[in-house]
Amino acid sequence: MTHYEALFTPLQAGSLTLSNRILMAPLTRCRAEAGHLPSALMATHYAQRATAGLIIAEATMVMEHCSAFWHEPGIYNQAQVEGWRHVTDAVHAAGGVIVLQLWHGGRACHPLLNDGRVPVSASALAIANEEVYTPAGKQPYTTPRALEDNEIPAIISGFAKAASNAKAAGFDGVELHGANGYLLDQFLRDGSNQRQPPYGGSRANRARLLLAVLDVLCDIWGNDRVGLRLSPLNSFNDMRDSDPIGLATWLAGELNAYQLAYLHLMRADFAGLQQGNLMEAVRSAYQGVLIGNMGYSAEEANSAILNRTVDAVAFGTAFIANPDLPARFAAAAPLNTPDPATFYTPGAAGYTDYPNLTS
Repeated sequence: MTHYEALFTPLQAGSLTLSNRILMAPLTRCRAEAGHLPSALMATHYAQRATAGLIIAEATMVMEHCSAFWHEPGIYNQAQVEGWRHVTDAVHAAGGVIVLQLWHGGRACHPLLNDGRVPVSASALAIANEEVYTPAGKQPYTTPRALEDNEIPAIISGFAKAASNAKAAGFDGVELHGANGYLLDQFLRDGSNQRQPPYGGSRANRARLLLAVLDVLCDIWGNDRVGLRLSPLNSFNDMRDSDPIGLATWLAGELNAYQLAYLHLMRADFAGLQQGNLMEAVRSAYQGVLIGNMGYSAEEANSAILNRTVDAVAFGTAFIANPDLPARFAAAAPLNTPDPATFYTPGAAGYTDYPNLTS
């Protein structure tokens, strides 16, 4: 008997054929090598989790000098493309489907991680009351400089080049990172965007950069192999919006015309500062495949799919500690407990050494 049967029904997400609806959320794990090169250890890690209906690989730098995590991977040069090719080959050999999350850290970057360069953002507003890991230890975030309007085409071109590189690296698609207080989210939400038009003010202006990047990704990949991640409620990285539900609902309506592979929605706020019934609001406005994320149990995820609130659920920390998470859900088996002390540390410990049910 298979438990949680709705989780195990196939799903067509654009051109992506998913064998189940238990997706692996993008998880920054800081295991890249010097030069932001994907490592052999990363290939092992992702291949171990290839039974996910879809693997969404971690936030990956689309251009130089946008590092926010020190040891995160990039996709802006040929050596990185070759490193990622080992990852995609390993996942495909194990029967998996994998897309790459394309990302620019914006004001979450730090000069000590980026050859002394001042980070850029929508406005010259620093992340407050949080710190970033650097080679000199934890440091407060610095004040970014606001991108000039005439610099924005270069940002869009950086995403376009990264999308082409992801195709060369053998991915099955890409996910655009528009969440969690990174560059595109910094433009989208009015707590971090105090610009004048054309990239500030109205919702349409604040979404202009995100949608322009989506346009080029869809040109390169086809709309049916592009996903988008959003987190309208999440206050991580000192983020706010004056009307997060209104923004999300409006944007969901705009996204219908794109006919994306999927929309990936973080449903809550890590800190609980902003509240709202986000999933139902977006579900009512969005006509495509909707993926939910943040704190779902197998039972809740199964119910949400049966109720058509979502079409699939992306699991984060559960996949960190359980490479065979779908098998465990199918058997209603106990889950391994993740070790937060190893989430961002180098090496195999807490990364590739969690046991399977059959181990």
